[in-house]
Amino acid sequence: MAGRAPLRGRKNYRAWRPIATRWMDNDVYGHVNNVVYYSFFDTAVNAWLVEKGLLDIEKGPIIGLVAETACTYARPVAFPQEVQAGIAVSRIGNSSVRYEVGLFVQGAQEPAAQGFFVHVYVDRATRRPKPLDDKWRNILAEIEGQAEED
Repeated sequence: MAGRAPLRGRKNYRAWRPIATRWMDNDVYGHVNNVVYYSFFDTAVNAWLVEKGLLDIEKGPIIGLVAETACTYARPVAFPQEVQAGIAVSRIGNSSVRYEVGLFVQGAQEPAAQGFFVHVYVDRATRRPKPLDDKWRNILAEIEGQAEED
């Protein structure tokens, strides 16, 4: 689209997650429906958090609630393509984190879509914001970085 900022390439992302598309992801137009991209974002980030030992989705005292999200679509994805989701952290606040996510069809250098979402971390029981401790900050710093120009 004319006037739109260029999308970020692969080198802007610090961690990767393969995501298989499913037959049911395709819509009547023959490509993955737009709402599924948000599921890909959630899957990539939360799987990384679980793997790093930060998030216990069943019993942990802290949970992440999505406060803001956006997606820019560039090219279609369709079943049975595999998506490679790149993630990076662009901002760590007191109790919130902004994650950048790029969705790439396997082998492609240009993203099919890119977006972000902001998690606010809260106490599971009270739903009140919880400041991120040093463990969280140190692990999030592993994938923190400013977007570079390609």
